[in-house]
Amino acid sequence: MTSVQHSTQPQSVDIAIVGGAMAGATLALGLAKLSASLTRPLRIALIEAHVADSHHPGFDARSIAIAHGSIFELSRLGIWPQLKHLGTPIENIHVSDRGHFGMTELNAKPLGLDALGQVVELAKVGSVLFAELAKTSVQVYCPAKVTDLQTQQDGHLLSLDNGTQLHCQLLVAADGANSVVRQHLQQPTEQVDFEQTAIVANVTTDKPHQYWAYERFTQTGPLALLPMQSVVSVPTAQSRFSLVWALPPAQAEQLKQADKATFLAALQQAFGNRVGQFVDVGQRVSYPLTLSYMPRPIYHRCVFVGNAAQTLHPIAGQGFNLGLRDVVGLLDVIEKTYAATGSELDLGSSDIVHQYLASRQTDRDSTLRNIEFLVRGFSNQYWPLVAGRNLGLRLLSWLPPLKRPVAQTAMGWR
Repeated sequence: MTSVQHSTQPQSVDIAIVGGAMAGATLALGLAKLSASLTRPLRIALIEAHVADSHHPGFDARSIAIAHGSIFELSRLGIWPQLKHLGTPIENIHVSDRGHFGMTELNAKPLGLDALGQVVELAKVGSVLFAELAKTSVQVYCPAKVTDLQTQQDGHLLSLDNGTQLHCQLLVAADGANSVVRQHLQQPTEQVDFEQTAIVANVTTDKPHQYWAYERFTQTGPLALLPMQSVVSVPTAQSRFSLVWALPPAQAEQLKQADKATFLAALQQAFGNRVGQFVDVGQRVSYPLTLSYMPRPIYHRCVFVGNAAQTLHPIAGQGFNLGLRDVVGLLDVIEKTYAATGSELDLGSSDIVHQYLASRQTDRDSTLRNIEFLVRGFSNQYWPLVAGRNLGLRLLSWLPPLKRPVAQTAMGWR
């Protein structure tokens, strides 16, 4: 990584990535690995507004589930071996519908796997990714913000708040749901408001989690618990979970501000006793739950990846996993096109941009549809829907062969 802070003349790069959180940093590392095998190394720039610490909005106190398929891709990129020590395996997933008979389990062992996925804490991941970037030739501008963006026939000219100007053939927007690149280019998004707010927090229970994750559908929306690594401050008989709890906005705000005992009592009532008693909760944050997506996540010499292209409801934990498939799709297109055309490849060409769009369309469209179906179907108390979804959950328990395709989707295999 070359840390760059200022330049009076525009610097030419092949690819400029705006946004250095999970999607952007992963893409930069993947491009650096690809570049090492090319006859002419790629000139890669990464622009990130925040230092990668616990205050970074993309590397905060949240945890994410990295699906089995995503771990395969991260391993292929040489990234997962550096993150593996941060992971907590998900060996089993328990799915239930509160107040109804529907429930099922997804288990790793019958599938011949050690784990269905891994849970990592974003605050710890950020420092590892940037440490890996430091070992590459990627030019990292951090902290730096894009203040101006000029679209030109042969690329984009970016002006940064430290006075630097960059000219790139291909611009990659990896700068999250409120993408500055998307705003500069005035690109539209479609939004579905689920009228829910998520409370996110780390909670402690009085029983070991034994590597179980839980998805519980309630009248207010889904409630998910992901197993986390133990810490010194938590007794060994207890365990930590990452909580994501969807609620009506007013109720979410009330519980966010409630004292600890009131919050834990409400959580216990909503979830039940399957993980034992909830005994502690850390800092609570909240955010509105919407499905936001770009109908066409491309522009002239520009592609959008991760949350800049689509922001998902956290149900089923597919946000990062879909974003990683964006990253892998772009890397595959560049690698294949480079192999066919050689070192004179124009990385921002219309062919590459539209090949990326085509490579992502089917997976992206099906994931967006499935997420909306799950949210609508499991946040609805209309009796025929309740009966149908509970029968579906029970059928998964009664007919184990049906679990394999469901598990494959949950694990991010396409």
